[in-house]
Amino acid sequence: MAEKQIIISIGREYGSGGHEIASRLAEKFNLNLYDSNLLQEVANEHGMNAENLTPYDELQKSPVISRTVRGFSNSNEKNVAEMQFNFLKKKAKDGESFVVVGRCSEEVLKGFDCLTTIFVLADADKKAERIQKIHGVDKAKAQDMIKKQDKKRKAYHDAHCEGKWGDSKNYDLSINSSRLGIDGTLEMLVNYVNARKELL
Repeated sequence: MAEKQIIISIGREYGSGGHEIASRLAEKFNLNLYDSNLLQEVANEHGMNAENLTPYDELQKSPVISRTVRGFSNSNEKNVAEMQFNFLKKKAKDGESFVVVGRCSEEVLKGFDCLTTIFVLADADKKAERIQKIHGVDKAKAQDMIKKQDKKRKAYHDAHCEGKWGDSKNYDLSINSSRLGIDGTLEMLVNYVNARKELL
């Protein structure tokens, strides 16, 4: 019997440990992980240099200078986003199972029954502690980094989606990783994904 297709979408607050959780879910279920490497995958598919796309990745298009005429946009930010969205949809339609971090994936892949959507958040002090440890910065710098990154993620997401970034109504699960820690949160999510698989 063929293995059931599963797709896990992880949205996350900066410093919540969401990326680590996504990576470990991919390992646990032996799935491809699409995160920052997605840009390289897209570039390879289109015969392009990923370095030329990187400056426009996960950025909100400028509302002042952006125009779309007959379906074509003059916004590099929008075009790079759409290439990634189309890549994910093609992988999903082809039956691939994978974990994807961000990239508006909870909405882009909404029509697939095998999709599990998760948003990982955390307490402010725990996020700051994590960023301090990872990047070797003081608390004030960590808090500033969190504020800027989450603002950027929200702007990018909300420019491409009807649902708002982090709004629990848009995800199967919103979970605070501070409560159970990374290991405990991972264990709970593995159980949830397995339960979902049984229903497919």
